[in-house]
Amino acid sequence: MNIYVGNLSREATEDDVRNAFSAFGQVASVAIIKDKFTGESRGFGFVEMPSKEEAQAAINGLNGKPIKDRPVTVNEARPRKEHRGGGRHYSEDRRNSGNRNRRSGDRRPW
Repeated sequence: MNIYVGNLSREATEDDVRNAFSAFGQVASVAIIKDKFTGESRGFGFVEMPSKEEAQAAINGLNGKPIKDRPVTVNEARPRKEHRGGGRHYSEDRRNSGNRNRRSGDRRPW
């Protein structure tokens, strides 16, 4: 089971997280998400545990408990959404609605 761990201290390491979760069972992997420009922790990560029962015990046992002196949020990870783009998502009609009465090349502000 993939587990989300939020509100991690910036000083928390993957070993700190692994040690906390290994008290509840086998840990397959730990990943703390880092900023791609600075390399600093973004304050959350993911833990993979092969046993669903052990993972649920870890969620129940660690949610709200401190790792590196900071209480963490622990729950089952949700799948990522497909759309990750930014920007505006207006329909073509809405995007051009303010210019519908203007002629091409007309630069008058009214």
